Amino acid sequence: MRVRETVIRPIGNSAGVTIPKETLERYDLAPGDKILLQETADGILISSYDPLFEEAMAVARDIGKRYRNALRELSKR
Repeated sequence: MRVRETVIRPIGNSAGVTIPKETLERYDLAPGDKILLQETADGILISSYDPLFEEAMAVARDIGKRYRNALRELSKR
């Protein structure tokens, strides 16, 4: 795990963090992407992983498996 130092900069009434280009490329992130900030006992965790999205995709996969034949027929219309 790499540790990188960055600076919190003022942006209007808020603040922003600059993420190095190498880190953006490594995690396939770009300006405008949404990230999650999670407060932990050790500090702040910045993540592009969204557990709610993953849960929704698991439900969608289950529905796709369960209703595969019906979905196939609907796609023919």
